[in-house]
Amino acid sequence: MKDLQAAFQARGYVAGDALATALRLVVGLGKPLLLEGPAGVGKTEAAKTLADVLGTRLIRLQCYEGLDAQSALYEWNYARQLLHLRAAELRGEAASDDDLYGETFLMPRPLLQAIREPRSAVLLIDEIDRADDAFEAFLLELLAEWQITVPELGTLAAVSRPHVILTSNRSRELSDALRRRCLYHWTEYPSRAQELQIVLSRLPGINETLARQVTDAVHALRALPLGKTPGVAETLDWAAALVSLHADHLDAESLHATLGAVLKLREDQLLAAPTLQGVAAQAQARG
Repeated sequence: MKDLQAAFQARGYVAGDALATALRLVVGLGKPLLLEGPAGVGKTEAAKTLADVLGTRLIRLQCYEGLDAQSALYEWNYARQLLHLRAAELRGEAASDDDLYGETFLMPRPLLQAIREPRSAVLLIDEIDRADDAFEAFLLELLAEWQITVPELGTLAAVSRPHVILTSNRSRELSDALRRRCLYHWTEYPSRAQELQIVLSRLPGINETLARQVTDAVHALRALPLGKTPGVAETLDWAAALVSLHADHLDAESLHATLGAVLKLREDQLLAAPTLQGVAAQAQARG
């Protein structure tokens, strides 16, 4: 676990003991991991970093309302099939179903790609809560059997079992059946110390005073009833924006100029104005 944490740290991702243990078990036990928590806390980034640490391919399935099994599994290349038919007609030949529905014309989508990888990939099923119940039910069978049936080709078994990470922002409740098949970790916003460490790791040239002030400001904003609470990505974007403006501390002018990097709703900016004025005054007093 400590080695995994160190590897994540080297890539700018601060993983706590519980998350590092869960990720270690994904690899050791071959169990899917459900990462749940608010948007912007690093759930997707955890999967990307795991793939980088393992030196393997990341395959991402972005879920959305109306996603069906075929879109996630495979499609047939109808344009190539049509060209093949026309070429056969010109030669005076008849094309059979075996010709048209072979590997040549099969277009694997993320789930099929994942089980056909020669080396275990990291399969990221991102925002599973956006998909509907029918897709979730289909996913249960795949996670249990690790094989896919293509009617024209038969059953395709996994070449290697992928390391599966599912993420959810909890926009809807997931089924008990899915939860039973997964390890589980609730991902919360990082502490001040952890987030400061993330900023310093991701932006090695940043002034430490500025990094600390940005981190404190973001945590003050998260205490407000905002429509879109800033995540770690917004913290990094804000810090990077300030660095690009050659700021070495947070003041009222630089805060106002870069506010769009951290608050993405006009209503949130208006709500946060008094808090941010206080943040800028404190930063100036300390500076």
